[in-house]
Amino acid sequence: MAADVAIAEITDRRIDVGAVLDAVRDADAGAAVLFVGSVRRTTGGAVTERLTYEAYASMAAAEMRRVLTGVAEGFPVLRLAAVHRVGPLEIGEDAVAVAAGGAHRDETFAAARAAIDRIKASVPIWKQEHWRGGGVEWAGPDDAGAAFAESQAGPPA
Repeated sequence: MAADVAIAEITDRRIDVGAVLDAVRDADAGAAVLFVGSVRRTTGGAVTERLTYEAYASMAAAEMRRVLTGVAEGFPVLRLAAVHRVGPLEIGEDAVAVAAGGAHRDETFAAARAAIDRIKASVPIWKQEHWRGGGVEWAGPDDAGAAFAESQAGPPA
């Protein structure tokens, strides 16, 4: 039996991580795993002031559902849920929450890990990091952010 994809959502509002976790709870689930990715202050020694995430929400949500469905087919879990935030985020704010619910911890942890890894690799969400001192860098799925950033820069001078 394939797992139910309870939530696959892109939002511009604060993520209710409790609701994401509750979405995967089930009377037959002995395990529930929640991963929350937050905006950190430093990356590779550079100080981040804030992040901005951009996505075409309906396309990104559909791809997220496809990814979660694929994870559900590969792991014996009962439910999966994921929410990713878009828009400007400050240090410490939650950018993504992924949860898995299953009968046992090993496969539930593995499914949650696979879900976040696949979301980061393929869901079309781009991150713009604003560095202290004024630098800006784009990143996206499979480092597609560089191509997106170039498309936003306009024609060469």
